[in-house]
Order: sequence, then structure tokens, then C-alpha cells
Amino acid sequence: MSVEVRPVLGRGELTSFIKLPFRLHEGTPWVPPLIIERRDFLDRTKNPFFQHAEGEYFLAWREGRPVGRITVTIDKRWDEFQGGNDAQFGFIEAEDDPDVFGALFAAAEEWARERGRDRLLGPMDFTTNDECGLLVEGYDLHPLILQPWHPPYYKERIEALGYGKRMDLLMWNLEMGELKQGDRFADAIHEVADKVESEHGITVRNMRKRDLKNEIARFMEVYNSAWSKNWGFVPITDEEIEFQATNLKQVLDPRWAFIAERDGEVLGAALTLPDINQVTKRMNGRLLPFGWLKFLTGKRKIDYVRVFALGVKPEYQHTGIAARFYVRHIETAAELGIPGGETGWILEVNEPMNRAMEGMGGEIVKRYRLFEKPL
Repeated sequence: MSVEVRPVLGRGELTSFIKLPFRLHEGTPWVPPLIIERRDFLDRTKNPFFQHAEGEYFLAWREGRPVGRITVTIDKRWDEFQGGNDAQFGFIEAEDDPDVFGALFAAAEEWARERGRDRLLGPMDFTTNDECGLLVEGYDLHPLILQPWHPPYYKERIEALGYGKRMDLLMWNLEMGELKQGDRFADAIHEVADKVESEHGITVRNMRKRDLKNEIARFMEVYNSAWSKNWGFVPITDEEIEFQATNLKQVLDPRWAFIAERDGEVLGAALTLPDINQVTKRMNGRLLPFGWLKFLTGKRKIDYVRVFALGVKPEYQHTGIAARFYVRHIETAAELGIPGGETGWILEVNEPMNRAMEGMGGEIVKRYRLFEKPL
């Protein structure tokens, strides 16, 4: 039976695009996203990504039923900050059928070639600031907030189409067990952390949820500075910051969000998010009729967190701010009875951060891969 791939047209087909993985991944560790949030994210008139990018969404159809999906985008800011002449693919989901994968990627590659692109890179939904990478290790584990999940055959099908590894993203787990006040990391971390205020005059405080928009802007100021040298990084725009703040408002717990500052200048920031996937997995993508109730009551039972991002401006990385953030995390975990969590992804080539995680007793539990193919 032939496979037809065509662009997504209209609200109904966009709903089919969003809901396809609900069927594909039923009974797996995959966690359904909120349909309303995905609809807003994919809306080109609402997501400020499309102020500097263009793209197309494709659905693969067989006998009138969607069997696969993919996006392909061109981001002017990627060109500006990463160089090259790339297009990015993302949102890949498909039945275990080489014909479906082949047809989807053929459509994405043709779209990119028609616009003069030299390489297709991904998956990114839509940038490395969003969910990105294909899961290649850790299939048996539930994804945490803002982590994708894919079955093992995705890797095999994509590699069979000529895509090779470009970069791996590592997720470290820090399991701290039954924490109590006074538990510690290695003494050296605490020694450095203790000098942040006394020697450098730097204070570390919690974010203020009542001033969330400005606090997220402060965080993103650090984010754009601290990650500027990283492979794959593209600075986030003011409009994207506002868009992100709206999405984070319902999730952020100020007890897990920290700002380091001195004389009014923000020097570092750390944002850790409660793993609301523990709640949303029971909502099946819907807020109504009882989704909000499940969300609000379930939040109190969350016992795991994900370090979304932790960074220090380059000129202040010698001051021990990162160590102070680590200590604040273990103190907060002890206070709230949280036994552990996972880091945000760390590039496999980021030796200092990976060694720091190893030194704190961390373990790599998930590996995501970005693939590339010359066009």
C-alpha cells in the first residue's frame, strides 16, 4: 500500500499531526503532551521562532490514516550563529515501516534542497533551546519534563536513510536517596561555595514568582551569555523569552530557581523544574474536563526534578557560583524530601560539566543523538 506525504493543511490535519504519537506510543514510557500547548507551539502566528524562520509540517498518509510526521525548518539565526547552510528536521514520529520513514525524509530533503540548503540536521523541535535529539539510550525510562521519548526502531530507520551521528546529548541522574539537612557533596564543592559571598560579594537568591517575566528575562540574559560558545547554541530572542515565560509560569517553583547577583548585576542563574510529567501522563493530553484538577492535586506529589539549565556568565565562572548553586540544590532537596533528579542535556564534548556530574556521583541514564546528512 502506497504512502502519500503532503503538507499539513488546516486545523483538523494539525490535530492529526499532534495526536499521531498518542496512537504510536500507547503503552510505552512516552508521556502525552498537552494538546493545547502543542497547538500553540506549532502555530506560526504565535510562536516567535517563525519571526526568523520558515518551515513546513508534513504528514504521511496511508489509506486515509496518518502513519508518520516530520517538520523541516530553516532558521536564519542558526545560519548567523552556527554558520553553514543547514535545514533542521524535527517532530519525527512514524510507524515501524521503512517506506514511511523514507517518504517522510524524502519530502523534508526535497523541501530543503529547493531552498538551497546543503545539510539536514536534527531532530530539533525547533531549536536546541526546545526539545531536541533522538533517544538512543534509556528506552525503558520515563521521560522527564521537556524530554522526548522514541522507540528503538527510529534510530535504525534514520540511519538506514544515510543519516550519521553529529552530536550526543547526555542526561545525568543524581540519586541522593533519603536526604536530611546537613547532607553534603564533596567537601571541596562546599569550600568553594562558602566563599562566593565572603570573598566575591555575590549573593544567591530564589527567583520571585510575582516578578516572573523579569526573572525569566534575567535568567535568559545569563543563558545567552553562558552558552554562547556551545556547539548548536542560538541565542533566544526577547519575544521567545516572553513566549517561554508564559509556558513556564504554571510549572516553575521558585524554591528551585536561583539568581546570583552583585550590585544589581545578574551573574548566574539556575532553573530546575518539578517533573510535571508525573502528573500529565495521567491527563492524556487534555485539561478538560478534569485535567486541571489532576494537575493541581498531582503537583503536590511530584518527587523528582529536572535541572533545566544552570549557568554563569563566562567572566564570573571563577567565582564559585556554580558550586553555590549545587549546594543550594542539595539543601532544597533535603528541605522538600526530593530524592534526586536529572540534569538538562550536556554535550558529550563538554568535559568540565560531565566530569563535575561524575564527581557528584551522577550516572548517564539517557543519551539523545543529533543526526546529519549532506544534501
